[in-house]
Amino acid sequence: MWRLKFSQGDINDPSLASFNNHAGRQFWEFDPLITGTSQEQALIEKARADFRNSRYEIKQSSDLLMRIQLAKENGCGVVDLEQVKVESEEEVTEEKVVITLKRALRFYSTLQAEDGHWPGDYGGPLFLLPGLIISLYVMKALKTVLPEEHTKEICRYLYNHQNLDGGWGLHIEAQSGMFCTILNYVSLRLLGQEMDGGDGAMHKARTWILDHGGATYTPSWGKCWLSVLGVYEWDGNNPLPPEIWLLPYFLPVHPGRMWCHARMVYLPMSYLYGKRFVGPINSVVLSLRKELYNQDYHQIDWNLARNQCSKEDLYFPHPLLQDVLWKCLDKFAEPLLMQWPFSKLRNRALTTVMKHMEYDDVNSNYVCLGPVNKVLNMLCCWINDPNSTAVKRHLSRIKDYLWVAEDGMKMNGYNGSQLWDTVFAVQAIVGTNLPQEYGLMLKKAHQFIKISQMRKDSAGDLSLWYRHRCKGGWPFSTSDNGWPVSDCTSEGLKAAVMLSELPLEVAGEGLEQNKLYDSVDLILSLQNSNGGFASYELTRSYAWLEVINPSETFGDIVIDYQYVECTSAAIQGLKQFNKLYPNYRRKDIDTCIDKAVDFIESIQLSDGSWYGSWAVCYTYGTWFGITGLIKGGKTYENSLAVRKGCEFLLSKQLPSGGWGESYLSSQDKVYTNIGKDASHIVNTGWAMLALIEAGQAKRDPSPLHRAAKVLINSQMENGDFPQQEIIGVFNKNCMISYSAYRNIFPIWALGAYLNKVVKS
Repeated sequence: MWRLKFSQGDINDPSLASFNNHAGRQFWEFDPLITGTSQEQALIEKARADFRNSRYEIKQSSDLLMRIQLAKENGCGVVDLEQVKVESEEEVTEEKVVITLKRALRFYSTLQAEDGHWPGDYGGPLFLLPGLIISLYVMKALKTVLPEEHTKEICRYLYNHQNLDGGWGLHIEAQSGMFCTILNYVSLRLLGQEMDGGDGAMHKARTWILDHGGATYTPSWGKCWLSVLGVYEWDGNNPLPPEIWLLPYFLPVHPGRMWCHARMVYLPMSYLYGKRFVGPINSVVLSLRKELYNQDYHQIDWNLARNQCSKEDLYFPHPLLQDVLWKCLDKFAEPLLMQWPFSKLRNRALTTVMKHMEYDDVNSNYVCLGPVNKVLNMLCCWINDPNSTAVKRHLSRIKDYLWVAEDGMKMNGYNGSQLWDTVFAVQAIVGTNLPQEYGLMLKKAHQFIKISQMRKDSAGDLSLWYRHRCKGGWPFSTSDNGWPVSDCTSEGLKAAVMLSELPLEVAGEGLEQNKLYDSVDLILSLQNSNGGFASYELTRSYAWLEVINPSETFGDIVIDYQYVECTSAAIQGLKQFNKLYPNYRRKDIDTCIDKAVDFIESIQLSDGSWYGSWAVCYTYGTWFGITGLIKGGKTYENSLAVRKGCEFLLSKQLPSGGWGESYLSSQDKVYTNIGKDASHIVNTGWAMLALIEAGQAKRDPSPLHRAAKVLINSQMENGDFPQQEIIGVFNKNCMISYSAYRNIFPIWALGAYLNKVVKS
């Protein structure tokens, strides 16, 4: 039986390092000796069957395997409070809001792990598992790392998320594209599925591939993975010369100036390209060479294939300048670098690239920045030395990325969202002002926040490795990830200060003053000259570099842009800190906030909204925009930007009283409602929080009353809230699941509604 485990090391690698004794680590293991009760087994099978039967209408899993396990371990939470509803003509009463919140808090407390975080599904993208499967297959470790039960659940997941037309999209709600269709078809074949297996599903997938031109039309990342496997030629890839890492840093195109996620992915990709590495050619690989193309493999024009990309995947077409650049590198630079004495430069570049990968591996305890560079780094380490300790460490950390739900086993978009979800949950819980319902939740969450703060910088001279300082920061997931994020640090600071103001018996000891100072110092160091905050580091180069974005599938990946979310979070965190510590770097903080407010105002769109880059989309961005301005000293009365933001949100409220924004808003950059104008509890929560913060209750509370009804009536019988459409996003075009949001934001919004609307 599958069991979710927390805060544990690895029995096969007891020396696996951790900065905080593995706090926040979450992974699934299959234990054949645990069979569970017949009731548990029936619940699990029903959840799987229900998902399978409705998979074309409901693409998101509801994390039911985790909920079934934790209900047994922690109890159901809601035992003495009956569910309430508010009829369409009925007024919302304080009693019904309080009952809804109590039921929600009691249920949510049952989902908290013993170490204080809230676990959950962070899947959604469909290009992550294939990279892992191809790497393990090449390393001849597939059956060892992903034995029978893992393979069974991965196949379940891939078949469950295959579209009706036979293809797979970039994420679970997307239309089919060549990128994920070809990679997931290949993955299933490597996992042992026959070319016509899966009750016809494999045949449908192969038909989709061939009808859309074959494998040469996969985007660049797909071409790289297929080349590693040996079912595509490196000559069909645009150049990724590792020598770019030898350029002087003052050049704007130096990879050290790129957004960290882009540079950490293209770093190992350049190693693979520089070596032209190809895995062992066997009967499966030879068969795939026939299955994936409309012509004989050896007759393919690989030079023509380099720039082919299916229209379904082409989100960022190559500008002419990029095509010229790749052609010049391919025709002139690459042939030179393959010849002595220039080949010495290639060897030096490969050594440099490997050192950078090793640095990230060690300083992230082999978790790495994200799942793509994680498996790429692992593969490169294996190529460099298959028997190395690094390979062993990498293999031990694979489970950190795998998640099991009723739809199968997926690969998360990070090693979780533990810290991020926890600091939001804390703010939501405190905002209810129902201390009798807190139980141990806040004390446990506070301990997790404290133990997850980064206590020191990464090793060595940070400038040599193009790293910003870390000390005082908070990560998105766990401290073992090793990468602090600007908004996670700001929200972590905000939550830590908020908790330190509560009674000891409620929240425990506060974070030490010097550690709060470290956090403030880090936040201040991350502000750019224009007042905005990027995600991980300072913005190091220019937006025009996006012209060399080679991904074809993703937008805005080359540099670390400034975002309304990160900038607003910085204002909020610093303001919360200032209330308790008014004398620490007061002038610097005031200047920072003033510049940040100016930046937020400067990027507001003409319709009054802000584009949200990390969740869907304009409701999210506008929540941050309005809240940042108000915390920065603006009001509805004195700020045109706040007024326009409120007018925008009110204009998007649905007849039902809620808000419901489709992921297409992020992709197409135009506000788009969910189909049939359905409301979404998370969008509704964001809009409510923004409007309440801006004083909507004093002007006209009726939109808030209508929205509150939506949230109250959405609550489920057990106190949970339903999982709805996908709500997270990155790089404009790829969506990701934030499973905890379904609980956090209804609680947060209803808490604010109770205390700032109903009671006021």
